[in-house]
Amino acid sequence: MIFLPHNRNSLGEAAALARGRIAPNIYDTIAFAMLVALLVLLAHGAAGMRAPSTLLTSSPVTLDLANLPEYALRTTLRMFAAIIVSLIFTFTVATLAAKSRRAEMVIIPALDILQSVPVLGFLTFTVTFFMGLFPGSQFGAECAAIFAIFTSQAWNMAFSFYQSLRTVPGDLDEVSRGFGLSAWQRFWRLEAPFAAPGLVWNTMMSMSGGWFFVVASEAITVGNTTVQLPGIGSWLALAIDKQDFTAVTWAVLAMGVLILLYDQLLFRPVVAWADKFRFEQTAGQEKPRSWVYDILRRARLLQTVGLPVAWLWRRAMLLRLGKRAMPAASTAGSRRLSRALDIVWLGLVLLVALWGVVETVLYLRQTLGWNDVVEAFEGGLLTLLRVIVLIAVASVIWVPIGVWIGLRPAVAERVQPLAQFLAAFPANVLFPFAVIAIVATGASPSIWLSPLMVLGTQWYILFNVIAGASAFPSDLKEAATVFKIRSWSWWKNVMLPGIFPYYITGALTASGGSWNASIVAELASWGNTRLEAFGLGSYIAKATEAGDFPRVILGIAVMSLFVTIFNRTLWRPLYVFAERRMRLD
Repeated sequence: MIFLPHNRNSLGEAAALARGRIAPNIYDTIAFAMLVALLVLLAHGAAGMRAPSTLLTSSPVTLDLANLPEYALRTTLRMFAAIIVSLIFTFTVATLAAKSRRAEMVIIPALDILQSVPVLGFLTFTVTFFMGLFPGSQFGAECAAIFAIFTSQAWNMAFSFYQSLRTVPGDLDEVSRGFGLSAWQRFWRLEAPFAAPGLVWNTMMSMSGGWFFVVASEAITVGNTTVQLPGIGSWLALAIDKQDFTAVTWAVLAMGVLILLYDQLLFRPVVAWADKFRFEQTAGQEKPRSWVYDILRRARLLQTVGLPVAWLWRRAMLLRLGKRAMPAASTAGSRRLSRALDIVWLGLVLLVALWGVVETVLYLRQTLGWNDVVEAFEGGLLTLLRVIVLIAVASVIWVPIGVWIGLRPAVAERVQPLAQFLAAFPANVLFPFAVIAIVATGASPSIWLSPLMVLGTQWYILFNVIAGASAFPSDLKEAATVFKIRSWSWWKNVMLPGIFPYYITGALTASGGSWNASIVAELASWGNTRLEAFGLGSYIAKATEAGDFPRVILGIAVMSLFVTIFNRTLWRPLYVFAERRMRLD
């Protein structure tokens, strides 16, 4: 606010002061330069995506180093397109599952199944569909690749958001109801901010998870259809095929630079911004920092230009959409009606599921026999054993490390890009070393290819534990210090209950990631040398390469069955336990 002076000569000084508050400063210049660079890169990449599909054959992917920046840009754009779709999916589907009991009956089992379906399983059916949707344009293949990356990113974000919405502290919920907030207002004022820290960390993990499958997403081979989109994934696939260690190294370096760039330019500012949503009653002593976030906060003109958008956003959050939150006054009659509707809904869902199973069995009976079913189930049991062992090992290693990092924002700031890089490290890059070592020592591929699955398993646990420890209230930490709770008692009574909901989300998505990773890790090749670990992942990978659709469907169906049973018997009861007993009320 400016108080205008009565002295006419002083009006000029006041006007100069007002101009000074909106005049561009050095931070505006830096922010404007970054924004222009971003728009130019976006326009250039988008033009390449809409190029004719004939360019894919007339100008194939090469290992020319001059092309690597272009390939890096195209891959990054696909990753961000997929992460935007994943965020939209998360905000709609996970919210619906958390708010509606009947929607939850369908959505959560569907997510259990979908997260277990391998990327190659989706590509088998989507490549032809998308290329037919945009004939003569690369955009069809681009959509197929983006969809494949989306299938490796969306599930853990949806589970994290769902878990957070279901564990909003009861006292905060009561306060929001006391203020008479509508469902729309409660979502944006309480629930989404409470879920923000976990969602931010899972979004980072999803970006890394997308890198893990970037080779399969860009170098697509399904039956007689082969598409190599310009990108780091296609570069890596070509380098592995030609046994070119130098090209592999360049690809890894480019990937590391990209991860560092988007960590500093996007994720680090978001982490610093989302820190204000931590649930605590006393101010934290250490806060995450970001030089980009500081520039944006100090850019005067940029903030002035953004004022109308901020005003619109604030007005949108004040809309009273949805019913006003009031204590439910249920009667015996309404409870009986609700139970009856639940039974009808469940019966309808089971009928649809039964119809799907019958149709699948009838289709598979035309070409496959019982021997194929037995082979798929035997492979599924072995892959299940690998998943259980790897999750147990990853939990023992990464839970203490994740807590240590999460409780120290300064350490998390330095470790964050490194963890993203390690999580993004494609298993294909390690194939040469694994294949050469196994062939040289004569070791069993069924055992020693399994560690490659860890690359797709451990990071979900680490990132979620870091998110849980970062969001752990400072007042509870101080209370534990005051009462001198240390050692195992600190872990048992303070920290493990505090991070338990986050760990369950990480372990649940880790199991899905492991099944997904099995299709990449159980069939490794380097040049003409090819090693296979018997399991369901190698079964599906071989069927996909051969374009054998019945065996692909059988493999995916068996994998979905294993994952659903595993999740229903172990992870879902633990989820309910975390929701009821481990809330920060």
